[in-house]
Amino acid sequence: MKAIVQDKYGSADVLRLAEVNKPVCGEEDVLVKVHAAAVNAGDWHLMRGDPFLARPMFGGFLRPKVKTLGFDVAGQIEAVGEKVTQFQLGDEVFGDISECGFGAFAEYVCVPATALVLKPDMVSFEAAAAVSAAALTALHGLRDCGQVQPQQRVLVNGASSGVGSFAVQIARALGAKVTAVCSTSKLDRVRSLNPDHIIDYTQTDATQTDQPYDLILDAAAYRSVFDYFPALTPQGTYVLVGGSMRCLVQAMLLSLWFKETARRKIKCFIVKPNPEDLTFVRDLLSDGKIVPMVDRVYHLSEVPAAIQQLEQRRVCGKVVISMQQSQ
Repeated sequence: MKAIVQDKYGSADVLRLAEVNKPVCGEEDVLVKVHAAAVNAGDWHLMRGDPFLARPMFGGFLRPKVKTLGFDVAGQIEAVGEKVTQFQLGDEVFGDISECGFGAFAEYVCVPATALVLKPDMVSFEAAAAVSAAALTALHGLRDCGQVQPQQRVLVNGASSGVGSFAVQIARALGAKVTAVCSTSKLDRVRSLNPDHIIDYTQTDATQTDQPYDLILDAAAYRSVFDYFPALTPQGTYVLVGGSMRCLVQAMLLSLWFKETARRKIKCFIVKPNPEDLTFVRDLLSDGKIVPMVDRVYHLSEVPAAIQQLEQRRVCGKVVISMQQSQ
């Protein structure tokens, strides 16, 4: 089968399309014929081995153990292990496979059945592939870290990003009043997500407001956490889900200090995919309460260009990889 592989860390130039062995299922696994995958920030971090100190979590210090990237996948079940009961041959599925070895940028992938759920019939493979990682991140940031409640005021910074676009929709589905922040060129796309309010950050500073927010979910953290404090209620929560490494480190350190000294909360987290939350997201997708905002669809051979586009922050929503011309 064809797959995108890498043998060393570096820029997108280290990725190449190669022929590799088709995976074989274990007794609790399923073999998925991949129809579509999606690109995430985690892919280019793994590709570059950045940050350096995180390399042992996903691979070696000098060479990556993850040879094929990609953790958002959508496809069709082609084989099932002996102990698998929830899926049958031909079932259309999608999921986040970051906890089971990655490998979505390939024609086939073998993963534990628990990493997947059935795809809604009316949703395309390309749309389904765009959902899992970003929507789960948004859900965990809003519901679990932010503990958002109906009628609360929520600010989503970076609303045009993959996570941000789902955060706007999920926050509304949970009953919150949502203000979305993006740049001028992306206003129309973000407006289609139906936020209650929208701010063009090139014209207005979102942190200057007479009505502070109960929750700020920052999917584009490139300014100090302290800048957002005037925009938070005294009991408000700031949740960082994406942005610069400098801001991430700052938020992690401040979260420990503020936990002991302040009513306001600063939170960071690592997403742990699970079947229950993936099913919750699938139901939102089925009901039309979330709609993936897809920027562009590439083909398998174009994965390096797709990752490069994401790395350069030239994406509105999600970048998807289609296998239609590779199989």
